[in-house]
Amino acid sequence: MMRTTAATAIAIGLTLSSALRAQNTPADDSVYQAWGQKAGIHAVMEDFFVRLQADARTGPFFKSANRDRLVPQLTEQLCQVSGGPCRYAGAPMGPVHSSMDIGTGDFNALVEVLQQSMDAKGIPFSAQNGMLARLAPMHRDIITKD
Repeated sequence: MMRTTAATAIAIGLTLSSALRAQNTPADDSVYQAWGQKAGIHAVMEDFFVRLQADARTGPFFKSANRDRLVPQLTEQLCQVSGGPCRYAGAPMGPVHSSMDIGTGDFNALVEVLQQSMDAKGIPFSAQNGMLARLAPMHRDIITKD
């Protein structure tokens, strides 16, 4: 069976209700629970960071990233987005990525690496799609070039 592509995940995310997108935290915490709560999210983010740096497509963007800062921020962000009790206090995505010259291919590569990490940590396929759907609206703040 073919995996859901990054483009499909983006399309799913864009169809989320405007109310869900407007909220900081979804009312439904099923994705948070399926990911193993904060500890499970953290484990995926640890793996994700290593893979991002190692992947030839994403590595240049994360070559000098501070693991001790980024992994906890990503954990908090995904914890909040998934319906967990966390509150992401990091910078908004637009300003952080505005000068990084990120294209659609770069974004899709990051999603593929995230899928590898989710698979490696045993995240159920439906929970992977649930998280990708919740993250997908961020693409408009991250992609900065055509």
